[in-house]
Amino acid sequence: MIKSQATFKTDKKQSINPKKIIFSLLAIGFVFFALRDISSVDVQAASDGNSNNHLIEDAVSGELALPPTPLMSFSEEGLAGSEQVIEKVVTIKSGQNLSAIFTDLGLSQGLLLRIIGLNDEARKLTKVYPGAELHFTLTHDGELNQLRYPFSDFQELIVHQDMDQLSTEIIEHTTQVQLVSTQGVITGSLFNAGKKAGMSDAMVMKLANIFSWDIDFVLEIREGDSFNLIYEKVYKNGEYLKDGEIIAASFTNQGDKYQAVRFSTADGEAGYYAPDGRSMKKAFLRAPLNFSYISSKFNPKRFHPILKRVKAHNGIDYRAPTGTPVYAAGDGRVISSAYHKYNGNFVFIQHPNGIVTKYLHFSKRAVKKGQRVKQGQTIGYVGSTGLSEAPHLHYEFIYNGVHRNPRTVKLPKSEPLKKEHMTAFELASKPLLAELDQMSATLVAQN
Repeated sequence: MIKSQATFKTDKKQSINPKKIIFSLLAIGFVFFALRDISSVDVQAASDGNSNNHLIEDAVSGELALPPTPLMSFSEEGLAGSEQVIEKVVTIKSGQNLSAIFTDLGLSQGLLLRIIGLNDEARKLTKVYPGAELHFTLTHDGELNQLRYPFSDFQELIVHQDMDQLSTEIIEHTTQVQLVSTQGVITGSLFNAGKKAGMSDAMVMKLANIFSWDIDFVLEIREGDSFNLIYEKVYKNGEYLKDGEIIAASFTNQGDKYQAVRFSTADGEAGYYAPDGRSMKKAFLRAPLNFSYISSKFNPKRFHPILKRVKAHNGIDYRAPTGTPVYAAGDGRVISSAYHKYNGNFVFIQHPNGIVTKYLHFSKRAVKKGQRVKQGQTIGYVGSTGLSEAPHLHYEFIYNGVHRNPRTVKLPKSEPLKKEHMTAFELASKPLLAELDQMSATLVAQN
């Protein structure tokens, strides 16, 4: 009995409190995790040097390690919280003005006045023209952020608005000019030959305009006529923009060869000159309009289709659509501008040296009696008034009271370059003329 009792007392003293057990376990766990975190520092340091390799390996395997939380958040429209912008491009129409454009875009007239009055650069906007483009950048709530106006092929005005503060800058675009050459032989029309030579219609017209004082490009063009030219191709920021100027050209018409070189004098005036330094521009144009075709050649004994009898036809009829502009063939003074039952609406111009030109059958006259006119100025529009079968211009050239054939009459020579310019002209033109001659020789050999 005594032994058993003693044992019982001993067990009772050595029993463990449950709260102490829980506390001990928590302490052991804390020590364990602390030791594990300390050891992980070395592991992380060792792995840092190879982190880029892990990223590369993940990218190659197609698996990209992502951070546990995103660095940025995105919305369907773009970066969450970023300000959205709206781009608007307005092409100026005839009669449209800036005030109406700003109203259409919901921008205030006050803002427009602030922009226009900002500085000389901003005032370029007052000279916008039909066909020009205005590029607007608006904020999500419709406020102006930026306005871009390309006011030339190579310059652009930019108006900025930031925190209600306006500023401007002019951007100069990088341009390059490349000289190219081409040539052609006429087998049908000049335009078809130009197309085969890789020329645009505008470039063909430039070529014709250079020689328009010497050649009638409808009546005098023949199969086998040829041309050579050196001209510019203009590039903007490395991309083709447009054709530039013709630098030199030659045209062989019915065996007669004409050459022209573009030359700028010291005062910046540019023009085309023959090899002897005389301007290609003469006192009179061979044809006073850009015509579609000519219905009647010069013939003093022509049978008149309406009067049914032979009637002197002392001029040329240029058949063209109603409304085609007609130009003054040379400088002069209008001595008559009226209507006649036979001539219809007509204009007569007195020129120096006893020359008078007459223009008949206009649909509408654009000048009045006594008015001074310049060569190339519009004096009327093709029509079919008076004794006329169809829309056309009847053109006469009278020298000292005698009718002359406008196609063959000898015209006054133009003035040559001044002596102080001739040395520079010869220096500039010599290699270009040599190149044209070489091109002509090659073209002859090929045909």
